[in-house]
Amino acid sequence: MAEPAICLRGITKRFPGVLANDGIDLSIGTGMIHALLGENGAGKTTLMNVLAGRYRPDAGEILRAGVPVRFRSPRDALRAGIGMVHQHVMLVANHTVAENVALGLDAPRCLLRWRHIEDQVRRLSETYGLPVDPHARVGELSLGQQQRVEILKLLQRNVTLLILDEPTAVLTPTEIAALFVTLRRIAREGRSVIFITHKLDEVMEIADRITVLRRGRCVADLVPADVDNRRELARLMVGREVLLDIHREPVPPGEVVLELRNCSGDDARGHPAFRNMSFAVRRGEVFAIVGVAGNGQAQLLAALAGSASFSSGQALLFGKPLESAGCRARDQVGYIPEDRAAVGSVSGLDLTDNVLLTTYHRFCRRGVLQRRAARARTQGLLARFQVAAAGPDALGRQLSGGNLQKLILARELSKEPRLIIADQPTHGLDIGATMNVWNELLRQRARAGILLVSGDLTEVLSLSDRIAVIFRGELMGILSAADPEAIAEIGPMLAGVRQG
Repeated sequence: MAEPAICLRGITKRFPGVLANDGIDLSIGTGMIHALLGENGAGKTTLMNVLAGRYRPDAGEILRAGVPVRFRSPRDALRAGIGMVHQHVMLVANHTVAENVALGLDAPRCLLRWRHIEDQVRRLSETYGLPVDPHARVGELSLGQQQRVEILKLLQRNVTLLILDEPTAVLTPTEIAALFVTLRRIAREGRSVIFITHKLDEVMEIADRITVLRRGRCVADLVPADVDNRRELARLMVGREVLLDIHREPVPPGEVVLELRNCSGDDARGHPAFRNMSFAVRRGEVFAIVGVAGNGQAQLLAALAGSASFSSGQALLFGKPLESAGCRARDQVGYIPEDRAAVGSVSGLDLTDNVLLTTYHRFCRRGVLQRRAARARTQGLLARFQVAAAGPDALGRQLSGGNLQKLILARELSKEPRLIIADQPTHGLDIGATMNVWNELLRQRARAGILLVSGDLTEVLSLSDRIAVIFRGELMGILSAADPEAIAEIGPMLAGVRQG
């Protein structure tokens, strides 16, 4: 192992009712990519928040080049060369990429040289293969593009240890491959990378060393050559054998639950985002849309969810125009958004209130909210979907990203919807939870049609009956997931080659 750049000794961190980290030791080698594995709630993000200065440990110490250091804030950690890209990006949506990169710079203190900063962003993005427009407003970028901005911010600050929390969760295979090239370059420069992920194949591909956490403790520290297969890694993560398969019972297709007829829509700047979309989703099937982030998927789902509108065409929900769909029809739609923190939940509300966000009418009797019944329902959902939380009264912000995703899934699927719109539904989930979600979605086909948007081709091919490929806002074609020859066309279609 390379000489340690950073050592954590006996790190312990407690929250009310939760021991998140229990005496963890961890050494990070110089110029290495170190993977941190563990199921949801294992303490990975908490440990890295301690290292990045966001939390202070209750016990233990951090050593940099053998010298103990204490971080009172992320700024202290940055000055020591340690920076973290969080699961949920911490950018200012109304500012441009260059403005976000400039935020928090120590110098200059008075007059910023914007052209110089924009040139720096452009040069870094070209050098490290992280393409992004310095003038683009962050709020108009996909989550994958926003993640690039976060990495560029830290590279601009010359960090020597880069911590990435679930960086591939919302990326397509092409984007993941490009990110891995970037990370290898960063490591070759003598910097260290900590890579938090649940994707076992990625760990075997990119990591120089692997540390596995379980229930707040370190249970394994090894190199990929020590691991026979990903099933062994999954067992280390969860402490038991994990069946890496899904149960796909055939379901005959039923009535059309969603139909788009030549639908088009614009982005926030009024530019065309998607054009002439035509497809139908039937009860009993999983209809998947795949494409590189930023090709119109986000705007399409926003229009379907009601937070944006179609500029032309007609969308039908259960056979009736979407724009005139009433509350009863909307209640039969389960929506799992890509951004679970900003769109799918409210961090300052407790878990009961977060469940009530889309199900409140089910707990109203003559205009009075039956909160006791809602709390009992939330308690049942936490148990059924194995959400690690102190209870229904815990706040949304106290949940790990993966457990927050489980809560949103539990809330939406508990509505027994006729249409499920799932945007990156397993984002941030460990392998065991991912298998549970996949099997749950397949069970839901008995009464619902499922529109799945995902950048994970393994997920798409495992779940889908039909696959639509989108490129620059246009459908390149619709494929049958049962046709191996058609599946081979996905790669070219993602690059803009039309079907056939």
